[in-house]
Amino acid sequence: MEHGVGGMETAFRAVYEQGEGGPSFGLLAEYDALSMGHGCGHQMQGPAIIGAALCIRELAGDRPYKIVVYGTPAEESLGGKIIMQENGCFQDIDIALMMHAAPETCVDIKTMALENIRVTFYGKEAHAAMNPEQGRSALDALELMNMGVQFLREHVVPEARIHYAITNTGGYSPNVVQPYAEVLYLIRAPKNKQVEEIYQRVNKIAEGAAHMTETRVEIDFVKGCSNLVSNKVIAKRLWDNLTELGAPEYTEEELQMAKALSEGVGEGRFGSLEKVAAGLGKEEKKEVLAHKGESLYRFVAPFDPVGIMSFGSTDVGDVSWNCPTAQAYVTTWAAGTPGHSWQVVTQGKSGLAHKGLLYAAKAMAGAAVDLFEEPKYLEEAKAEMEETLDGDTYHCPIPDGCKPRALSAGK
Repeated sequence: MEHGVGGMETAFRAVYEQGEGGPSFGLLAEYDALSMGHGCGHQMQGPAIIGAALCIRELAGDRPYKIVVYGTPAEESLGGKIIMQENGCFQDIDIALMMHAAPETCVDIKTMALENIRVTFYGKEAHAAMNPEQGRSALDALELMNMGVQFLREHVVPEARIHYAITNTGGYSPNVVQPYAEVLYLIRAPKNKQVEEIYQRVNKIAEGAAHMTETRVEIDFVKGCSNLVSNKVIAKRLWDNLTELGAPEYTEEELQMAKALSEGVGEGRFGSLEKVAAGLGKEEKKEVLAHKGESLYRFVAPFDPVGIMSFGSTDVGDVSWNCPTAQAYVTTWAAGTPGHSWQVVTQGKSGLAHKGLLYAAKAMAGAAVDLFEEPKYLEEAKAEMEETLDGDTYHCPIPDGCKPRALSAGK
């Protein structure tokens, strides 16, 4: 095992190889967390990946192959896989497999490109009653920027998302012209080129707000990641194995816990199920929506030939530009569990999590064995990736010198 690979101190690479000339399976494990704790289920990925690697070894027989397990930190901050890829990682694998916790079991979820910036305005402090003419309000600049971005939302692709959080308003005294204000913007769009265009327009709005208020603006790039290049050949192998294995069996205690958590979410708990059903045909959509009202989804969503559109983002997308990549989303949470929530943290060490990650491990191993049995799948996956990219090439979304760091107001 190698530690500190790919320019990331806490990343690792572990390799097991048998013979020569066989397929190389990349198994990716995230292990970072949110400030609230394990609110995204990353703690399940390491055990699931190790389980998959052990299953592949058990099932491979004497055939040649290589397993490469990558430990990939900082998905929730900068996007560790991007830095690792820029430093030579993931070049030694033919495919990449992952799992992710979810309220329902499905495959081939498409994720968005993302860019995240921190915008800081610097003004000039003054007494707001005695000599306001001497002040230059950073808070005014921030509010004007937000107003400009609000108008921009009408003029971007419909799938785009522009989120923001004001992290510093410059103080608590309304009779002081605020000399400092700060806002975080997170921009998403289906394609890398689209998010880059919106990012540049948001920057212009910030600069315009600074001109209008005679303040100074600093724009700090925080993180970015690429859209996921879907690979249906590999995703279908995962789906076949998830379907064949079937959902785990749960205890009455586990089912009662799921019921309490799901009902606590309210009517919104059916939203994720509706998204899974959205792109399906009439009969398949009906089949999925028939599960409304259940507290724990114990079915595999039908394979969607278009792919399920998620408005989330992940640095797995950057790996998918390098090699065919697929991720199994496996039920480990009660129905309707919102991501990045205390409900996710609560279920993180439960039987739902343990059984779900083992289910995912078996499915990933089964998909790898399928490539042993039918080598054509790997060639088909590579051909699909080339066709999907259609000559488009990868460009790292993170500027040189940008490093992961914890964000706090004013720093």
